Amino acid sequence: MDVTNAIEAHGLVKEFGGFRAVDGVDLAVPAGSIFGVLGPNGAGKTTTLRMLLGIIDPDGGHRTLLGEDRPIRAARRVGYLPEERGLYPGMQAREAIAFMGALRGLPLKEGRVRADAMLAAHGLGDARHKTIRTLSKGMAQTVQLLGTLVHRPQLIVLDEPFSGLDALNQQRLEGLIREQADAGVTVLFSTHVIAHAERLCERVAIIAGGQVRFEGAVEEARNRLRPRVRLVTRAEDGPWCAALPAARTREGRLWQFELPETGIEPILKALIDGGAGIENLAIERPGLHDAFVAIAGEAAAREMDQPQLEAVA
Repeated sequence: MDVTNAIEAHGLVKEFGGFRAVDGVDLAVPAGSIFGVLGPNGAGKTTTLRMLLGIIDPDGGHRTLLGEDRPIRAARRVGYLPEERGLYPGMQAREAIAFMGALRGLPLKEGRVRADAMLAAHGLGDARHKTIRTLSKGMAQTVQLLGTLVHRPQLIVLDEPFSGLDALNQQRLEGLIREQADAGVTVLFSTHVIAHAERLCERVAIIAGGQVRFEGAVEEARNRLRPRVRLVTRAEDGPWCAALPAARTREGRLWQFELPETGIEPILKALIDGGAGIENLAIERPGLHDAFVAIAGEAAAREMDQPQLEAVA
């Protein structure tokens, strides 16, 4: 089915025991895109994904999945990796992948053939007959991810896929996500690590407190903030100081301020004419993290950063 948006959601609401975990979420995930859902733990990301997939029903609003009003009808065209990883520890890697494909309608025989090829392509060919319990954590997570992809879905939904992975395996996963997108597959993933979304995503939704605070292109989020200027001068004072924006900070001969709407040229002229002595000048574009802070608030950003530090430790 040819659809402009692989996923659409309008006014999704979900309550648990009187607590509103998701409060009126709207989303539109373009077909063939990489779309990130950003937010701290407890923001409502997992609940939102589960409603989109039809694992749980919303208490309000509606959604479509690959053009279907009832997500279950599109289930065989979807690959889903939940946040809670789980494989049968006594099952061989090859059989685990084939089994996950069979749950989506792929014949076991074909699943085994594809599993062998996928394991070999990801450097795990020698592990195909090893049981899950004998694999490292990173290898086991790779096996589960391959099981999510083995039936060649049109849409892949990954809930915190980078959680618990070391830097090398995170890099490999990013590469695999790009490969799927290059093949025309839609990828939707949730994360509390903004760097992954900034590197991978074309569009993002920022969720905090069960609500979407922003949904759109990454560039659009970043462009909400003005670029910042870092200036180091040889002179500490002079008439040229009047050309610098009033809302500036200073540490010795280091000056920092937002780039004015008029651009940097008038300031440069004043610095040169006034003999400021420019030792260094850099114009820095705001990153997605800066945009997240501006959109969701510093408290939400601190909650995002804490799990990231724990993952590295």
